[in-house]
Amino acid sequence: MSDTENLTPEEKAAAEEKAAAEAKAKAEREAAEAAKPAWEKDPAVPEWQEAEADPLVEALRASFGEAIRSARTFAGDLVLVVDRASIREVSKSVKEDHGYHLLVDICGAHYPEREAPGFEVIYIAYNFDANRRVRLKVEVEEGVEVPSVIPVWAGANWTEREIYDMYGVRFTDHPDMTRILLWEGFNGHPLRKEFPIEGIDTGAAIYPEYYDEKDGPAANAGTGWLLPKEEEPEESETPEGETT
Repeated sequence: MSDTENLTPEEKAAAEEKAAAEAKAKAEREAAEAAKPAWEKDPAVPEWQEAEADPLVEALRASFGEAIRSARTFAGDLVLVVDRASIREVSKSVKEDHGYHLLVDICGAHYPEREAPGFEVIYIAYNFDANRRVRLKVEVEEGVEVPSVIPVWAGANWTEREIYDMYGVRFTDHPDMTRILLWEGFNGHPLRKEFPIEGIDTGAAIYPEYYDEKDGPAANAGTGWLLPKEEEPEESETPEGETT
């Protein structure tokens, strides 16, 4: 039964008139949008597309099976979710077997609102011959390490240290798993979503000559560096009748 069958003739006429007015307004909006020059049109937002039929995906699935958890494209870029334990082997195949020789970047992401795993490590590789990027994404739980891809791309050394520094995600077999942007002893990882915008007591390892070990740089001191106040000399007592 349609919604208009129980309406009176007057109500039906009003509903039809309203529907016709809405359809006319929609057509006018679409016509106005189509008439705009390209630089004034609203941008078309890309949508995620399944990419199981992509030749690279088929080749990697043939080699690694379920280690390739999903494959989709966004705005033409291929994004593969890879099993954490297999990321080094998949990366090696992507580079040596499929021509993605340049590691553009490794970055992290934090999603505290979703169930574990709440962290992601994203590897962006580039194929010069095909002029194509591929993103390999690994999902990571708190406290779980990710195999380092330095044996595949030596340039991953600094970017893996940066992810550790900013997110706290560690990498197995990394030759120097230390902070790279902040100092050892810094309290927290600033790109985690729960890190307070106003900052926290960050520790004082970078300024041992000015701060105690547990004191941190002073608030409202610009970069955090603040010279200690000099003590004013005590006034000496002068006997009456004598000048200094």
